Amino acid sequence: MRKLLIVDDEKNIRIGLKAMIERELPGRYAITFAVNGADALERLKEQAIDLLITDIRMPVMDGIELINQLQEMEGKPEVMILSGHDDFQYAREAMRCEVRMYLLKPIVREELVEALTMLEETLVKKETISHQFKQISEQMKEHIETQFNYVFLRSDLEAGEIEERLGKLELPDLDGGYQLALLKWPDADQRSRDQGQKLAFLDLVLKRLGNQAEALTLRFMNRHGHLIVLTGDPELFSAIEELIQQQVEMRVKMGASKWMDRLAQVNEAYEQAERALKYTLFYKHSVSLGYEGLEGRESHYELPIASIKKISNMLGTDREADVMGLFKEVVDLRIVMKYDISYMEGISRAFNDLVFDQVFNVYGEESVEILKLYKSVADLYSFWDFQDYYHHVETLIKKLDLYVGNMKNIHNDNREMNKAIQYIHENYYNELNMAMVSNYISMNYSYFSQAFKEYTNESFVNYLKKIRIGKAKELLASTNLKVHEIGERAGFENAKHFHRVFRELEGVSPNEFRQKEQSAADLKNRHHI
Repeated sequence: MRKLLIVDDEKNIRIGLKAMIERELPGRYAITFAVNGADALERLKEQAIDLLITDIRMPVMDGIELINQLQEMEGKPEVMILSGHDDFQYAREAMRCEVRMYLLKPIVREELVEALTMLEETLVKKETISHQFKQISEQMKEHIETQFNYVFLRSDLEAGEIEERLGKLELPDLDGGYQLALLKWPDADQRSRDQGQKLAFLDLVLKRLGNQAEALTLRFMNRHGHLIVLTGDPELFSAIEELIQQQVEMRVKMGASKWMDRLAQVNEAYEQAERALKYTLFYKHSVSLGYEGLEGRESHYELPIASIKKISNMLGTDREADVMGLFKEVVDLRIVMKYDISYMEGISRAFNDLVFDQVFNVYGEESVEILKLYKSVADLYSFWDFQDYYHHVETLIKKLDLYVGNMKNIHNDNREMNKAIQYIHENYYNELNMAMVSNYISMNYSYFSQAFKEYTNESFVNYLKKIRIGKAKELLASTNLKVHEIGERAGFENAKHFHRVFRELEGVSPNEFRQKEQSAADLKNRHHI
């Protein structure tokens, strides 16, 4: 339903108009009243109105003053003027304010319906144009966003290609230079806050600075959910920083580039902003960092790889205090903060590769809780701050220490391996593989492989081959079964495979082995006689 506001100081006229409209055009309008222009403006502040029918002569604020005030409003309604005075001056003023309908009292029912119908057509046209314009604007924004994100992902692009690609876009006037920033929210907020909410944060700042800042600013999202802000207004980032410091309920961090002169430098600006944003990891509260203040960090260092390897080796040895003491030394914030951010990135990678991946490669995956921790610590920058990362890694190391200790205890218990060996001997003639045996004794597949080899000095495959060939040799020597039948009874999938494995282990074919055994038996019998 369209929202229609009737403005008239005479109650009978308001009620009469409402009754006439609802009788002639039932169910089309939700009608409200105002007694004068000032009252109408208050109603318009409270809710959006599609159509407005107003009298001319009213106390407090007349209809002409009202329609003049409407010109300052966004989304102003379509207006119909009613007057009992056939005065050209009123009509001329109304036309100046783009009033499309001017009806004289007393109102003729047919004229009112015709006027409302024409205004409805005007509204539909405006809405269609507005929708089309919005679609075009969204498409243009998406195109700009796509092109910029492509450039940001391609650090190898030449300056000429960047200028050519971005020069085709409808961009703000950046001839005076520009600055680029990245804004991030905590992960929980990244997921819960949609793009509109993040843009609203920036819009709050832009409204304070005025239309010029709005005209000189682009904003869109990157693939990580960070808000990218590119602006030619030198005051914008100071205003954002001020708003960030004022935030209590919402946490947000910003990294900003230097001031750039040419559009071809936009990739460099993005990398600077991204680098500045990385350093916000060392701050728990909302913060804004500029690239200029981060230059000159010490970049000559040696990563504590030996200490991290020691942590890996000591897991499961009942030395938790030593393990955690070494961990605290490796990630001491006072040391980490002295160096370039790449130092902390290197430590994070080393923990992933030399500790966490190593444990799971050897002992396999454990509980869902440990797996969640394992996946979360893989990305240093998925954490809001350094302390959050520290806590997660510390917890994971403690849990892995217990897990490895338990796995080593299992390894030291030979009963499980004996049970596996017995199962192999009882089922060698069936289809059998390592997964079946490890499942039978409820042991992790990767760990079973290593433990079985240590226990038997054989790989599972070689051990099974020897068992099967041993059984085949017994049958070749003691029965008249055909060779392919013996291969099947020994668990080989086909005669060709049986012959190949037999020759590989015994150096002769099954037939040659049988002949040798039979000759030996005949010779033994002759000597016995």
